[in-house]
Amino acid sequence: MAIITISREMGTGAFQIATEIAQKLKYTLIDGPRIKSLAAKYGLTPEMLQMVDEKPPSYVTAEDRKRAAALNVIELIILDLARKGNVIIYGRGGQDLLKECRNVLRLRFIADFEERVERFAEREWIDPDMARSLIRRSDLQRGGFIHFYFDRDWHDPNHYDLVFNTSRLSESTIIDSILATVKEPAIKESEKSAVAVIDSVILSKKIETALLNSPVLEDYRPFTIAVNKGAISISGYIISEIQKKAAIEIVKSVKGVTSVTEDIHVVDYKAYKEKM
Repeated sequence: MAIITISREMGTGAFQIATEIAQKLKYTLIDGPRIKSLAAKYGLTPEMLQMVDEKPPSYVTAEDRKRAAALNVIELIILDLARKGNVIIYGRGGQDLLKECRNVLRLRFIADFEERVERFAEREWIDPDMARSLIRRSDLQRGGFIHFYFDRDWHDPNHYDLVFNTSRLSESTIIDSILATVKEPAIKESEKSAVAVIDSVILSKKIETALLNSPVLEDYRPFTIAVNKGAISISGYIISEIQKKAAIEIVKSVKGVTSVTEDIHVVDYKAYKEKM
């Protein structure tokens, strides 16, 4: 049940390569349309999906927290599909979402900027100046999403197993390389432990989503959540004892949780801020 993740710059031709790899390996491609087709099943509207997909979240207002929860739902869609194995996760921080899994082949696609502009302008039938603007915006948005949400430099090659420059390598060469690498023994040997790791991530995301969606936790900031099967450890800060007790009860109510250990500190930072 190998998993391939793809990080890409706009205009590199990564989607065509991902599609070819998925067909040759008979893998499921988890991309925007696939997520959109499943969104309603998870209670996610098309409007909210468009609003939060691959965009940095915020946690300041109640509406911000709803959007952050919706981003978690996208991740739950990805995780549920990844649990079945033999998938290609296209963008959306897949490699960071599954960073504890050892059966993940992490790919990165780059290309010369002007070549990306030319490809994108030709594909979308738009003016090159508009293509430049859209590509710059896309790079900033996607890079910002990874930096803010996963605390990682999008460009750092150390976070990838293979980096392909599509300005220099042919599509067929890249595909052959990926097909050969996915057979790496170390990836196959790690497949047995992957389901348990993914299950832990899923439970953590369900807990986080429940906390973000709670109307009781009016000034909630994400806790650090550790999962050991059904045993949960949570730590962080909250503004009152009432909200602390409510948060613990919310965590306990999530299906799959068997016990909760907490290190939550009550700090009325809201009142302090109002005095400033």
